[in-house]
Amino acid sequence: MDWRTLNGRANRVAQGLIAAGCARGERVGVVMDNGPAMMEIIVGAMKAGAIVAPLNTTISDGAINAMLKDAEISVLAVSPAHAHRIGADIRKTVPTALVDSASDAGSGWLDYTPWRDSFTAEEPPPVSRETLCNIIYSSGTTGDPKGIVHSHGARLDWTHDLANALRYHCGARLLVTTGLYSNISWVGLLPTYLLGGTAFVRAGFDALDVLQTIARERITHFSMVPVQFQRLIEHPAFGAHDLTSLQAIMCCGAPLPLPLKERLYEAFRCDVIELYGSTEGIITTLAPEDASARLASVGRPIPGEEIAVIDGDNRFLARGQAGEVVAHSRFAMAGYWKKPEATAEAFLIDRNGQNWLRSGDIGVIDAEGFLFVTDRKKDMIISGGQNVYPADLEAVLRRHPSVEDCAVFGIPSERWGETPLALVVLRKDASVDATQLCDWANARLGKQQRLSSVELREALVRNANGKLLKRELRAPYWTKP
Repeated sequence: MDWRTLNGRANRVAQGLIAAGCARGERVGVVMDNGPAMMEIIVGAMKAGAIVAPLNTTISDGAINAMLKDAEISVLAVSPAHAHRIGADIRKTVPTALVDSASDAGSGWLDYTPWRDSFTAEEPPPVSRETLCNIIYSSGTTGDPKGIVHSHGARLDWTHDLANALRYHCGARLLVTTGLYSNISWVGLLPTYLLGGTAFVRAGFDALDVLQTIARERITHFSMVPVQFQRLIEHPAFGAHDLTSLQAIMCCGAPLPLPLKERLYEAFRCDVIELYGSTEGIITTLAPEDASARLASVGRPIPGEEIAVIDGDNRFLARGQAGEVVAHSRFAMAGYWKKPEATAEAFLIDRNGQNWLRSGDIGVIDAEGFLFVTDRKKDMIISGGQNVYPADLEAVLRRHPSVEDCAVFGIPSERWGETPLALVVLRKDASVDATQLCDWANARLGKQQRLSSVELREALVRNANGKLLKRELRAPYWTKP
């Protein structure tokens, strides 16, 4: 559809939400698959001044219902395939429940298209910068949902700054292969909306479909997570399709292993940009012009943001010293939904009264302002009083030709308090066993870093964006019998 059509449909959605009493500050829950209806509802909710809460459809039914309850939604929009996942208690308390289309979902739902078209396409009242825009629930959420809230002003500034950093323009032809519930999708969609480009939204990710779509539609931009990039360049058809239309592509969502990063720069003849950050409001990008000299870096903060590192006593450290990465930006979150204590913990207020958002990552900023992330603060292992960073051990393991994937974390140790354990996925043609791999890695690690053991796995659990769920991997080892 063209922009006039999308705007008209979004206006009808906005008018319908306002008529349903779901305008300023009320929440719209969205449990939908990628498609026009989901795009219209998200934009319509924004135009109404409602707070849109798009949920990850790949998580459990229990987690989805917990998030809907946490958001205290007034309107629910669902795809037919997910209608059965919504609890009866939520259905009873939500005034308006839409489904596209209702005939496929059973009784008790409003059919989205007739509902939308029963309202006028007149522009709704304008929304202020201070109005809250969205709740994005953090990945891996299980029993205790944590919703990240942004204002319209923060989202607009975020979009302006990302469009600049990721090299979007009015002729951009964006390919979206991640769920529209994901902030990764919004990284591409909002700059495309802002500048009037063209968005090609796919139902999901399929490597061959991506290659065919790039060639057929002359795609210029896309954003993907590392595991998607790996599947793309390893697909047998990778070299058989015309990718010359690509201008700027971005990798984000999970740490990008150095060997894969090197392969991306070799495989694509366009601007390859790595983005590090968080939905809460921290972003750095490694521009292609800087990559060859600092391949291990995640770049510098985008315009409108400042980064620093602090020690355990919240003191700002000089460049070259390791500490927790913090950032001050105009696009930081307003806070966590209904969690004032968690919000307070997420921010550091300096002596000048300025708010700095904590990342939970350990990093170093070099003399020219480039950030090198060494590990997750929460993933750090304290073994015998020494700090051990799993990322260092994982980097060594990935150098072994038989290692496909790995995860290192601490497990209980009577002697050391914690000791490092590695879970490893081997390549199909590997002949090494766990003991041999452990000995090989320890011969290349420092005395305080050595692995206690290696365990082989068929696969490692990841979320929909390819991020390792270390909390789930670690949990069985810390559960008391």
